[in-house]
Amino acid sequence: MAIHDSRSDRAYYLVNYLVLGIFCALVLYPLIYVLSASFSDATAIANNEVYLWPVGFSTQAYQAIWASPRLLIGFGNSVLYTVTAALIGTTLTVLAGYVASREELPFRRVIVVFFLLPTLISAGIVPLYIVIKQMDLLDTRWAIILPTAMSMFQVIITRTFYQINVPKELVEAGRVDGANDFSMFFRIALPLSKPIIAVNLLFYGLAQWNDWFNAFLYTSNPDLSPLQFVLQQLLAESSVSPSMMGSGDVAAILAKKELFDKLKYAMIVVAMVPPLIAYPFVQKHFVKGALIGAVK
Repeated sequence: MAIHDSRSDRAYYLVNYLVLGIFCALVLYPLIYVLSASFSDATAIANNEVYLWPVGFSTQAYQAIWASPRLLIGFGNSVLYTVTAALIGTTLTVLAGYVASREELPFRRVIVVFFLLPTLISAGIVPLYIVIKQMDLLDTRWAIILPTAMSMFQVIITRTFYQINVPKELVEAGRVDGANDFSMFFRIALPLSKPIIAVNLLFYGLAQWNDWFNAFLYTSNPDLSPLQFVLQQLLAESSVSPSMMGSGDVAAILAKKELFDKLKYAMIVVAMVPPLIAYPFVQKHFVKGALIGAVK
């Protein structure tokens, strides 16, 4: 016998779908607009004629990106920094989270509090800059990678994950079978860690991919600049001040600004593509790891 939804249930579903539809439209429209603007004519963008579809279809911006060594170097640097930072951060976080989850660890609570202190009390930019300088890391790739190599928030999530998935009883059973600490981690804990590893890889990768401030602080060599820092410089260069308008050919300055505006949207698309490609591959593990690691 078929069960029919009541009128209140149908009203609930209608309102639910309507709210979710509006929310999806609000989220998707900026992405669609940026994509359409990147393929539109520069004049159409300047005149605010682009809304949903490309106006005056053109691939000039993408051709300029692939023809620019500066942008290609920035893209390559971002890929290198993202992969390296994700691997280093995930390795350190998984190790620290597993150790902090073990009840038999001496002074475990003190160590966890020590982990949390940097998230509550920050030394500031100047002391961190001095540390980077004293370690001779200025104008090196490590100055961009190491300052964000480990997140205490991720350590706490990873610790909770191990407390749930590697309980004390499982550790005691491993001890009975003669497993030491390394065997417990590599043969029992690590094979169960795919969800939390996926979460850490995604979080560290996205954080590094979107970061430009470390490059701004610690490097002056343009060959070390990541894509986001190049994009930030591009946004600064695309602004036209009144002094510029009176100091040269107005038409040439406006044409340059139009090209920069179009190039800006294309760069945003290029910056969004790698995370959008990577997420489907870790989505299954990401949802499981985020839920398990966030709830104790």
